[in-house]
Amino acid sequence: MRDEVVLIAGVGVQGDVHAGVHVKHRGRVRADPTQPNFRQVHLLQQELFAEVGAKGYAVGAGDLGENVTTSGIDLLGLPLGTILRFGLPAAAQFGPPLADGAATVADGVGTAATVADGAATAADGAATAADGAATAADGAATVADGAATAADGVGTAVDEAATAAGEGDGEGTAVDRAGTAADGAGTAVDEAATAAGEGDGGALGEGASRPDAGPLGAVLEVAARATLDRETAASAVAIAAAAAGDRGVDPRPAVVLAGLRNPCGQINGFRDGLLKEVVGRDADGNVVRKAGVMAVVLRGGLVRPGDAVTAELPPLPHAPLERV
Repeated sequence: MRDEVVLIAGVGVQGDVHAGVHVKHRGRVRADPTQPNFRQVHLLQQELFAEVGAKGYAVGAGDLGENVTTSGIDLLGLPLGTILRFGLPAAAQFGPPLADGAATVADGVGTAATVADGAATAADGAATAADGAATAADGAATVADGAATAADGVGTAVDEAATAAGEGDGEGTAVDRAGTAADGAGTAVDEAATAAGEGDGGALGEGASRPDAGPLGAVLEVAARATLDRETAASAVAIAAAAAGDRGVDPRPAVVLAGLRNPCGQINGFRDGLLKEVVGRDADGNVVRKAGVMAVVLRGGLVRPGDAVTAELPPLPHAPLERV
């Protein structure tokens, strides 16, 4: 656990083994090293510690490998493509302050930021995270000029991919339609990445091929070249749309939510039997993942314990986070 972490735009957490534009998880690297790294930053809700603690599992900040631990915000309930910003907004730049009581980064950061007891308060100027759905400040997250075409293509590609995936177990028609949707998603990613490149540059990280690619240009280019499954394609489109819609004038460190962490057996290596408490099925048989969310870094900077967390939701309709 550290007193701060350094986010690097388009790359991840400074010094973290998962930083980069290509996938870093060992199992995923073995399967396909050309995949984009949409798992640059792992955020985990502190509330999980009390939940598993009631069942006899002692877990604290950083124990599950998260980079940032939050308090007071329903991370799992936020939609795909949500932008999380750390620290207080400049009131003069972003309009009148919102009510007190924003979510916060927990106390102690490092490869994890932790939260002190009762830390879910923030000074005036922070956004509230009521019922896990934070409200964006006035004027934040408007879609940049030139990105509208990409954004229009996004919804269609994701909807078609989702429809195809739900049409049975690998039937030919569904596979063909999913392939078409994935192609459309790739086009939308390309267009949105280009639009995003028209704004503020920032650190591109490894693999950047264009000086104007924008902070997420490199990882989006990796996504555009790779063969993506439905969930990853949807994440790519949402990330590209968020990057294109960001005005680049908010100086706060920020990440874009790409999906849910897909817990693996390593969690049982930390506490035997803990895996079943962070991944399971609901009454309808749907998989439920509780081990936090994964994100890419939109804007670099320092994240410290006690920092307010402001969530800027993407345009409607919202898509839920899925495993990434």
